[in-house]
Amino acid sequence: MAQTGRRRIDRYVSDYVVFDLETTGVSPKRDRIIEISALKIRDHEVADEFSSLINPERDIPYGATQVNHITDDMVAGAPTIDEVLPQFLKFVGDSVLLGQNIAQFDLKFIDRECAAMGLTTLDNDYADTLPLSRACLCELHHHTLTDLCRHFGIVTEGAHRAMNDCYMTHRVYEKLGPMIEAAVKLVPKCRKCGREMVRRKGKFGEFWGCSGYPDCRYTMNIK
Repeated sequence: MAQTGRRRIDRYVSDYVVFDLETTGVSPKRDRIIEISALKIRDHEVADEFSSLINPERDIPYGATQVNHITDDMVAGAPTIDEVLPQFLKFVGDSVLLGQNIAQFDLKFIDRECAAMGLTTLDNDYADTLPLSRACLCELHHHTLTDLCRHFGIVTEGAHRAMNDCYMTHRVYEKLGPMIEAAVKLVPKCRKCGREMVRRKGKFGEFWGCSGYPDCRYTMNIK
């Protein structure tokens, strides 16, 4: 699969598109998308919605239906990914993306479908509520979307349907916002190029490395 130019951003932004997928399984190589939903957020508020069921042109496994409650009958008359994906990419545009664990799940499915259809890879920068919550809420033992919603008192009814999960992720991110901003103030700037430093792990433990790596290789000890 082609490499992308996207970067993870660990800061609180006001404008973004939060999206979520439901699929026939957990493998981006073997499974297919059966629902895609997105919310366009402007100044922290929902400005627009996008949502569609997708006919995967194969049976949906029983285990997947047990999780997302999407059946073969529900997608029988739905458009295929070839029809829906270009519409989704147009909706997203050049917005920052947001999702729960999107780096390891949702974006991999999108990358696969873009490659299969010969479309330009979605290389937008993104924020991911999973690593953000792990950094801001160290006291929690689990950081699933449902766990985060329960922590913040956010209603989880309808979880595991794409649009409901989009709204839940949006609300979690907005709750995390002040914590993210407080954490960002503690992140040093690169003394060589001025960009933010990020925590990295090396042979002798953690250290600060420039976020501009490999263009800038400046490092600092963590004190």
